[in-house]
Parts: sequence; C-alpha cells; structure tokens
Amino acid sequence: MTRSRRATIVKEAAQIRMHCQRQGRSTERTVTAIRNALPEVTALEAWRLALGWSRADTVAQISDLYRADGLIPPGPSQSMLCRWEHDPHEWPGQEYAAMLCRAYGARPVQLGLSRAGGDPFDGLGLGAKIRYGHADVEACEAPARERVVAMTTSAGLPAVRESLHLALLADPAGSSAVVELAEAAVEHYALNYSKHPPHTLFAEVRTARNLLTGTLITHSVEEAVAAEMRRSIGWLCALLGNLAFHLDDASGARAHLATAGTYGTRTGDVRLTAWACGAQSMVARAAGQYARALTHAEQGLAHAPAGLARAQLHAWAQLPALAGQGRADEADAALAAATRELEADAVGAAPGRFGFDAAEYALHVAEAHLGLGRHEQATTRAEASVNHAAVGTPGWAAGTLVLAQAEAGLRPADAAQRALDVLERVPAAKLRSTSRTRLVRLDAALAHTPAAGAEDLHERVRSLPPIIDEHEDAASA
Repeated sequence: MTRSRRATIVKEAAQIRMHCQRQGRSTERTVTAIRNALPEVTALEAWRLALGWSRADTVAQISDLYRADGLIPPGPSQSMLCRWEHDPHEWPGQEYAAMLCRAYGARPVQLGLSRAGGDPFDGLGLGAKIRYGHADVEACEAPARERVVAMTTSAGLPAVRESLHLALLADPAGSSAVVELAEAAVEHYALNYSKHPPHTLFAEVRTARNLLTGTLITHSVEEAVAAEMRRSIGWLCALLGNLAFHLDDASGARAHLATAGTYGTRTGDVRLTAWACGAQSMVARAAGQYARALTHAEQGLAHAPAGLARAQLHAWAQLPALAGQGRADEADAALAAATRELEADAVGAAPGRFGFDAAEYALHVAEAHLGLGRHEQATTRAEASVNHAAVGTPGWAAGTLVLAQAEAGLRPADAAQRALDVLERVPAAKLRSTSRTRLVRLDAALAHTPAAGAEDLHERVRSLPPIIDEHEDAASA
C-alpha cells in the first residue's frame, strides 16, 4: 500500500468516525462503517481508527493497563502493532491479545483475533489480568525477539549501576577494579544511548555519577585511582549534558557540559574537553546563537586530537554554526576538513554517543546544505543518513525529518508522510527535542499547502505530549 493511500485511509476513517459520533453510534457500529467504506482495513486496525487513536496511543494505553495491574509494562512496539494490523501471518500472543481487548473494550472475535478451528483466546475476558513473569508459551509467539531485546536493555541499565555499587561496597576507597567498572559503565551508557528514553537513561547516569563522587568526597582515595575516577565522572557529566539537551533542558545541558569540560581539563583528557565544547556548540546553535556556537566549536578544535574526534568537531559543531551564519565558503572548508580527518583516521568511525558514525556525519552535512538553501544536496545527504540508520531509531528519525524538510518545497505530500511515519514508529518518550524541533519546522513549512497528510501532521504535532510535563512526568513510551 502506498503512503498516499495510507494517508487517505486515515483521513477517510477520521471523517467516518466524526460522522458516527454526531449520530451517536457505538464504537462497534463505527468499526462496521469504516470496514464497509474501506474494505482493505482489518478489524484490528478499524477498532483503533474508530476510537481515533494512533498506534502510539494504543501502546500507551496498554502500558497503563500493565501499571494498573501492578506490573512493569513490556508493552508492544508500534511496529509490532502495525504488523498485527496488516500481516495475516503475524499474530499477537495471548498476553497482548488480552491487553488489546481490554484497551479497545472489544472481544477477540471483534478484533479479528479468532482463528479458524476455534478461538485461542476463549476465556480471556475483558477484565482478565496478565500474570506477567509466569511461563506462558503463547505470550512469546511472534514478537518474542523484539520483547526480549527491550527487556534485556531495560534490565541492563540498573544492573550496570548495581555492579558499580557492589564494587564500591567491596572497595569503599576505590581501586583499579572500580576504575575499570566505571569506564565500562560509561561505555555501556554511551553505546546504548539510543535504546532508552532520555529520562530513563538520565536517572541511571546521574546515580552512577553520584556513586563515584560520593567515594571521592567521603574517602581518602589513592591519587592515581582518583584521577581516573574523575575522568569517568567527566564523561558521565558529558552524557548528562547531552541527555538534558534531548530533554529540552538547555540550561541544565549547559551546566553539565561546562562541568564535563572542567573535568576534561583537570584530568588532561583532551577528547573529553573537545567533545564537551562540541556539545556546548550544539546547545548554543539550537538557541540561534551562532556566533557563540562557533566560538565553542573553535575551542573544541583547539583541543581535539587528529582523526575521528577532530572530524566530529568540524562536522558537528563548526560546519552547522557557519552554515547558520550563511558563510557558505567557510562551511564548505569545514566540511572538507572533516572529510580529510575521517579519511586520515586509521580506525574510522567509532560507535556510540562519543563516536561519529556515517549516519551522523551525513545528517550534519544535510542540515548544513539545508541551511544554505541547497535542497538537492540536502536531499542526497539526508537519504544517505537514513540508509545508514536502523529504522525507528532516533538517528533514523532525525535523518528522515531532515529529508522531509528538504522535500517540503517540491514534494509536500511525501514530506508529510515521512514525518507521519516517524510519529508512528518512534514513541513520544524517545522523540528527542531535536526531532520535535524539526517536526515543528516542517509543520510550519507545510502549513499553507493542501498536500495529503499535511493536516494530519499538524494535528499530530499539535497534540504531542511534552517531553517533561508540569508535574515533571516524562512522556509515555
């Protein structure tokens, strides 16, 4: 099914739902009306559309049901729900089927979850509670791989922190083993940065940092060990700064990154100092402070070692700051310098938040071209960024939204559908402030176009929950 047809279905279903609401029809009758008008829509999808829910809404409702039962919500992903709605060979396990029934207020047969030869979900009932954690073969059917990955990474975060805590209980004044574990913790958080909602990772990184600082404050630590612990504290501050930025907390980001830079200088870790400057440049640039961003970029370049680290400063900090000021020739020179440094690096791109991979490089180049009005070059580089990123990840979302911005002028319908695809695939809790900003800019660019999907995009962007609300609660995953 094409994107345009998918958008038409969503729009027509919304019109049918509003018509049925005005006539006071039940959800079940609304489902029937949708399926009569749109025969390609499955029963499971029709119930969601009849309720006026997005897939993210359904996932959030199921998570709330788990919490209401006093359980930790593993929750299906939006991509899993999409497959259940469209692929006749994909079926939810018994556990998720029960949760779908409870969320939608429907019976399995109404959702199309009854198979020939009997209903495998007989006896579930709408009020059935899931005994999560008990052996259940049916509950681990089609989506088993995705669920195991999600549960493993979620368990991995507290496990790393707990191991660091145990090491400090064994050696309260620190040791080489504590240093090694602290470095491993930094590496774990960096490599798995994109697998967790920013607010979840922020809490874990902060706790790990407090464990290390507590040791330095309360014990007499051998200087060689203390120096290495301070270096790890600096990198944890750098992570907190980046996370605060992605949580739309610019002042918090500046504070954490300034601390990271201080620890980098004190410990002689030039890579930490350079990276902290690059991140400060990013924060300033997001606020439209291009001169300040360029100053931070140049400070970072003064410390950055040759190769990958220096290439990152050129492309991540210097290039976009110059492009933001409209200094095209100097921006091109910065891009050329980044390319030379990458080509000269014997190891090449390193993974993780502190590395610099092909997707991130192409993303920065695409945004620089976009800022300079070079839409064709921006499209090419954004496509490269998307192709290098795994679908549904924050990097993929960023590349897709930059590609949509580049296409908005000539292909507004395609641009709108790309953005809607991001909103379908990336949960609100994992939608970083940077992607939200790109969505707002794209929505503004499409505000006066009749293109298919533009109106739906405007409504979805308008109704996005804040990353952190006034009660300091994070957006639901």
